[in-house]
Amino acid sequence: MSGSQGARDLQPRKGRLITFEGGEGSGKSTQVKRLVTRLAGQGIETLATREPGGSPGAERLREVILSGAVKPFGPEAEALMFAAARIDHIEKTIQPALAEGCFVVCDRYIDSTRAYQGASGSVAAEFVDALEKAVATGAMPDLTIVLDLDAAEGMKRAGLRRADAATDRFEAEGSAFHEKVRQAFLAMAADNPARFVVIDASASPDDIEAAVWRAVASRLLSIREPAPAAPLKLKVIEGGENGLKKPDAKPRNRATRQDKP
Repeated sequence: MSGSQGARDLQPRKGRLITFEGGEGSGKSTQVKRLVTRLAGQGIETLATREPGGSPGAERLREVILSGAVKPFGPEAEALMFAAARIDHIEKTIQPALAEGCFVVCDRYIDSTRAYQGASGSVAAEFVDALEKAVATGAMPDLTIVLDLDAAEGMKRAGLRRADAATDRFEAEGSAFHEKVRQAFLAMAADNPARFVVIDASASPDDIEAAVWRAVASRLLSIREPAPAAPLKLKVIEGGENGLKKPDAKPRNRATRQDKP
């Protein structure tokens, strides 16, 4: 893996990586879509993706992870599966887009491993640190937005979204688990305010979108040359390479599937 890691690090990084974190039902997928649309409206090439998933290999591992098949092997095994999916995601999707100058917007990323397998699954911090260093060096987020929501309310929303579908591996956990996840995200944000922004996810979607945009504009857009606004002419091509949605003119608004956080 060291050779592969070195190859990732050698790629020039021109773009920016924005990640959304938060508990179940906090509205991450909705805000990812809204932010991508606003960035593209400013003439910034964007790519929306998610974890687990975001590349063909990682999407296959997503099915295994969320099915609960790995749970009997313990949280360390789950953390390793997430890391395996993340390697493919970074190499096939994130790093190439960053090298092209894209703003990559990701629904969950490294901090979900810390919250779900670390703080809530009791995986040692040193173990998570080692995985993160091996997998994500060279692809660390420039900005992480935590959508903070009461755990019980989040699970209620997730249930409404799910309707009659079966719960996935993490939705099936109890309220105490999800409260630990929430507190883990808040603790990470308090420890690293330079990277994290916490936004109240109990507000309306429009108000959350406005708060997200203020955070992105103030922290990241000032470091880029201003780009002229351009009309969006997006054509969705399903089944393309890496499952991306490709537009027919710049600014491009490329997105992996965002049907579920």
